[in-house]
Amino acid sequence: MAEYNLTPVAVPKVETTYRSIKTKIPVPESIPIFNQLKQSEPRSMMGQPPVLWHKAEDFIVSDRWGNRWIDWSSGVLVTNAGHGHPEIKKALHEMIDQGLLATYVFIHEKRVELTLLLQSLAPQPDNYSVFLLTTGSEAVENCIKLSKTAALEKFGPHKKIIVSFNNAFHGRTLGSQLAGGLEGLKKWIVDRDPTFVQVPFPDGYKNEDTSFELFLKTLQKRGIKPENIAGVIFESYQGVGPDFLPVDYAQQLEKFCRKYDIVITADEIQSGFGRTGKMFCYEHYGIQPDLIACGKGITSSLPLAAVIGRKEIMNLYPPGSMTSTHSASPLPVVAAVANLKLFRKSRFVENAAAMGKILMPALEAIQQKYPDRLGCVHGLGLVAGIQVVKPGTKIPDGETALKINVACLQKGLLMFAPVGVGGECIKICPPLSITEEALRESIEVLGEAVDQVLG
Repeated sequence: MAEYNLTPVAVPKVETTYRSIKTKIPVPESIPIFNQLKQSEPRSMMGQPPVLWHKAEDFIVSDRWGNRWIDWSSGVLVTNAGHGHPEIKKALHEMIDQGLLATYVFIHEKRVELTLLLQSLAPQPDNYSVFLLTTGSEAVENCIKLSKTAALEKFGPHKKIIVSFNNAFHGRTLGSQLAGGLEGLKKWIVDRDPTFVQVPFPDGYKNEDTSFELFLKTLQKRGIKPENIAGVIFESYQGVGPDFLPVDYAQQLEKFCRKYDIVITADEIQSGFGRTGKMFCYEHYGIQPDLIACGKGITSSLPLAAVIGRKEIMNLYPPGSMTSTHSASPLPVVAAVANLKLFRKSRFVENAAAMGKILMPALEAIQQKYPDRLGCVHGLGLVAGIQVVKPGTKIPDGETALKINVACLQKGLLMFAPVGVGGECIKICPPLSITEEALRESIEVLGEAVDQVLG
């Protein structure tokens, strides 16, 4: 993967309503701080655009040298309601003043309120319950555990396979990476658990075969009988794209799982809470998962995750045997309660849908200008990605993607580092609070950056 250069570069000054670039980029005074951090952290924690965040409000990120960026990262799809929303900050101040900062799994009232709010979002609220956790990886681990437990209890040890998809990202813990489909992230495991199996994802670009028949043929080729599958887990959109399931494929997958009593898990950690123009991305497919892994945008701020699942699965473990130390920690919980109440009254989901209708045609126009270098554009609502490729091929070009990313940074548009199987994907995911004016301005900046690098 290409890396960011920490040498400050003189760039044209920028001053608009939403953007300010007043210094060299990166800021010369920030370099000693980055170098100090290198001495105390593993290098894996570097790798994002060299901005020293000082303040973030709504869809704007600022440093302390007067530079401001329109944020197209949402803090890696966390701040769906915008950075530092006043009502979320107010809820946090009130809980701090109340004097409750840690509770283990002892009950506090806001935990009750949050679980009821999340339960109300389930496909059939009366049939689902909520398990609060800390991180998305932890939520995925529990979905795997519950899928395997449900199969073991009902059918016995032969029903143990977890099927997931190539190029999937489900987290960084052991179970979540076994379920993941990015080979480079799994080398460290060495001896793989053979009960985790990946099949091609029908994205229509990296894999042009979008038929459900390929799913069935792949299992047959691997010698896997449907009767032995405990669970299927999929990202409602794959983060490397974003890449979406065809609706017909998703519905055939659901029918397959119902036929063979297979637990269906939708990983909504990145795609949930309004990102695609619906509260959850799986709603676009017209299906009902058994388990829904949630995280990131659940609070628009602090670390919290959840599994929303069918009660007959969620209740398999007795009291005290499936818990987590910070499962319903008061501060993240009140942030989540405030966030979900905001979603009820502040049309974030509707705004994501409306802004997507502006974003996608504009991105497609940029892609069509350089069709031999920008392989495809996928997106829905306020998440999108442009695949940068070697000329006339589908081979990922991470180096050029990074150049475009840096050019945007220098112009006042902030994204996280390119993603994808080869670092080729320019990922676009602003807070759902972004205005049309700011979105159009940031699209224009992206177009200028692409022209600068590819023109």
